[in-house]
Amino acid sequence: MPSPNDDLVDALVQLSFLVQGTLAELAGEHGLSVAQARLLGVLRDREPTMNELGRHLGLDKSSTSGLVDRAEKRGLVLRTPSATDRRVVQVSITPAGLELVTTAAAVFADRLGNLTAEVSDSDRRALVRATRRILDADPGWLG
Repeated sequence: MPSPNDDLVDALVQLSFLVQGTLAELAGEHGLSVAQARLLGVLRDREPTMNELGRHLGLDKSSTSGLVDRAEKRGLVLRTPSATDRRVVQVSITPAGLELVTTAAAVFADRLGNLTAEVSDSDRRALVRATRRILDADPGWLG
């Protein structure tokens, strides 16, 4: 028997696929994987430690290290030892990485804007409120 939440679950899953597909397409156009695009997005406004970065991205230590290695080789990120604890490494975005993510983020916003062009202003505001409630309800979300 169908649950009252089936329509909601289906809509959220389909929306997630649409947003992730749009992100994957855009990342590929810039020679990035989705994980690399997310990495640059995280680093756009913070300089986390490797451990913090792994938590933000939902990756284990070796996956985070490999992801940062590849981005560092492309000149998109930089690792620096912490000033307070030499065992800790901070990760920051380079000017080239910032330029790339800024350009890609603007294109991503345009594409999502095109996808939501037919949504009324009141529905947009309601969607933002509902989305924030969902994210706030998940203590594991690091947004």
